[in-house]
Amino acid sequence: MSSPAFVATLVVDPARPTLSDAFVERVAQVLPGFVDWRWLDPGIAADLYFDGADPRPLLAPLAAEARCDVIVQPMATRAKRLLVADMDSTLIGQECIDELAAAAGVGAHVAGITDRAMRGEIPFEGALRERVALLADLPRRIIEELLATRITLNPGARVLVSTMRARGGYAAIVSGGFTPFTGAIARRLGADEHRANELEILGDRLTGRVLEPILGADAKLATLRELTVRLGLARHETLGVGDGANDLPMLAEAGLGIAFRAKPKVAAAAHARVDHSDLTALLYAQGIARSEFVET
Repeated sequence: MSSPAFVATLVVDPARPTLSDAFVERVAQVLPGFVDWRWLDPGIAADLYFDGADPRPLLAPLAAEARCDVIVQPMATRAKRLLVADMDSTLIGQECIDELAAAAGVGAHVAGITDRAMRGEIPFEGALRERVALLADLPRRIIEELLATRITLNPGARVLVSTMRARGGYAAIVSGGFTPFTGAIARRLGADEHRANELEILGDRLTGRVLEPILGADAKLATLRELTVRLGLARHETLGVGDGANDLPMLAEAGLGIAFRAKPKVAAAAHARVDHSDLTALLYAQGIARSEFVET
């Protein structure tokens, strides 16, 4: 018998291992051309192999019932060798500019602008300039204080990067945020490189300006394309993940573009969405079992 053409990966929150044999069998019954299934991590992640049409509309009610993410893709191209990841609200749990704004006493105002920009309601570049202007005269030391006390990795981020790099992959952080934060997070995760915007700092104070050109949606897309060529990869070997509207072109270009706990516009447009599980879902999506994860 030939190998199945497609795989549907089911993943739930690792803190709530609610998948059961019975539930997976229920999913198998509605999969067109179902062939077989296996656990990637009992109770947390399973692969179901099939040969039929796109089953996502059929699986949606079951996925909602179980608070389960479903990632459907061709079997032949699921392994990835390049990860290009957004940082704020993706690799980390915060929006760094909102944290800076809170320290400057303008947190609620800036958070509102951030939310509209990430939803795609206003242009990213103008929104960034507007928000950074409100940070004028903020002491530089606030950045280190926030990194030490407020900025936290999202669950699964370290394992995602460590496992992909241990398997010969390349991990890049590409953010519409700021280099002092991306540099620190890249070091925490062991990422290969990071790219972000530069805050203008004179002496020990932020000036309220961001240096041009601004790294937005076009730059994220360009980075994915550049790294794909530099590493000699095929498009299907690339994986993108993000949550905001400025990630959309990058997610569309990647071999697999995943919207991670994303704004509705982003979740609707991405190849796949992760709403319930953590970032290890990006490893399960490649068929990597829990026993193969690398934790450093």
